[in-house]
Amino acid sequence: MSRLTQTNDAHASIAGVKGGPKAEMPDRWSIAALLLAFVAALPIAAILVTAPNGGMEALAHLARTVLADYIGNTLLLMVMAGSLAAIVGTGCAWLVTATRFPGRTLLSWALVLPLAVPAYIAAYIYADLLDFTGPVQSGLRSLTGWGVSDYDFPQIRSLPGGAFVLGIVLYPYVYLLARAAFAAQSFAQFNAARSLGAAPLSAFWHVALPAARPAIAGGLALVLMEVLADFGVAQYFAIPTFSTGIFRSWLSMGDKQAALKLAAIMLLFVIALIVWEARTRSGRSASKDGLSQRTGSEPLIQLTPLGRVLAMIACTLPVLLGFAVPALHLAGMAVSDPAIAAIGDLWSYAGGSFWLGLATAMTCLLAALLLGFAKARSTSRIASGAIRVSTLGYALPGALLAVGLLAPLGALDVGLSRFARDTFGYTGGLILTGTSAVLIYALSVRFLTVAFNSVDGGLSKIPPSLDAAARSLGAKPARVLARIYVPLLSPSLAAAAALVFIDTVRELPATLILRPFNLETLATRTYRLASDERLVEASIPALILLAAGLLPVLLLNRLGKS
Repeated sequence: MSRLTQTNDAHASIAGVKGGPKAEMPDRWSIAALLLAFVAALPIAAILVTAPNGGMEALAHLARTVLADYIGNTLLLMVMAGSLAAIVGTGCAWLVTATRFPGRTLLSWALVLPLAVPAYIAAYIYADLLDFTGPVQSGLRSLTGWGVSDYDFPQIRSLPGGAFVLGIVLYPYVYLLARAAFAAQSFAQFNAARSLGAAPLSAFWHVALPAARPAIAGGLALVLMEVLADFGVAQYFAIPTFSTGIFRSWLSMGDKQAALKLAAIMLLFVIALIVWEARTRSGRSASKDGLSQRTGSEPLIQLTPLGRVLAMIACTLPVLLGFAVPALHLAGMAVSDPAIAAIGDLWSYAGGSFWLGLATAMTCLLAALLLGFAKARSTSRIASGAIRVSTLGYALPGALLAVGLLAPLGALDVGLSRFARDTFGYTGGLILTGTSAVLIYALSVRFLTVAFNSVDGGLSKIPPSLDAAARSLGAKPARVLARIYVPLLSPSLAAAAALVFIDTVRELPATLILRPFNLETLATRTYRLASDERLVEASIPALILLAAGLLPVLLLNRLGKS
């Protein structure tokens, strides 16, 4: 079938040359990918179409009241958290790559662990630890005898506190890409700079860092996307951002037009980050020269004994702050009596998380297989463009996706309900809104990129000749799929399903907005209990979410070293 498709494409190209310029005729794979792209792009299109409703008056009202706060706080949060992530991620990547110090091998993979901690859970933990009644300030007052007015302590429930939490759990995005870039570099130029008298810091700043800058910028773009999409940290720390503003406008105030306009402005931020991330991927992250690459275990920079101790401390602190402190504090609360007493309800919301994650994973797998085959079988530019559109969802914040989906869904639902009432005597409420199907749809759009990347990587390793040989022997497409593709793709399919499942279980804003009233997940349960200051009761589901995040983190760490 692949040869037949190629032959048809060749004939179409010849016909186009003979008859003058003609529109490219899409094949069936391109059509399928195009339909999937339409479904995936529906929330974005809905925001762009419906946001202008209400005219300039509604936008002027937002500008007079909350818009400046949302823009300013969102930008400040991105700048502060991004700066922390860039400094920590780049610095630690250089230390584990270019130097040798005690514990370096262990820390080189442990530095990825904070990515397993959902940012909103880290916010709950640090608020519990650092608030006025928390163990840190209580211990400080007990140790010193100070009263309330005798000392000033930084407020964790603030914009700088939110930036600290986000930066300390998201820096591994920068660390992974920077570590790979530093490891792949040719170090001849670095050694040449050192031989000419440049100090290690100067050689790093003028030689190693510029070569790795595209990779660092790519990791920073991912961090900024996560900060922009954050809802849990901003909501818990009372930081007015676009995500919290959309949530408040839509659900708390019932102002759909304000929510749509905020989503449209937020979409501009997303587009800017997507463009920036795409540009960084086209840059070179390392200068390679096979004859001059470093071999063996000899470090680039020889540290003094004090320097080795400082390097070990610098690489240990991010692991402690980003992973060990939240994990140990949760584990300590999880063995307390109130936490154990609350375990009776665990199975209900764990079950909700399980079936929601399973349904989303299966939906994403089917869509990823379709896109993967479209990429492998079709040379059409239509298919290529459709794949790009279909896999944009991971860059879209959950709150934006939810609002964009609810906007067209409401009008469609009213029409369906009216039709069902007039035709079949239906007496219920809205048919689609508030159902699990809508939530699965939104989560599938959000996490399709994760599944596609895994499936596409597996398909790229299967030679097309296997398919052609099987078809030439008379095998039907279903038999080729079952006997060739499924066995060879099984590791990729399993990895894709696991990653989508875990991301779905940990997703908070889209689930909060779109979930049915009778659906509770581990993430929403943790959020509700923590919002009521019942963190001890939330510790076990939060610990499960943290443990679940270890699988994708370990996979990322393995890929980052390959």
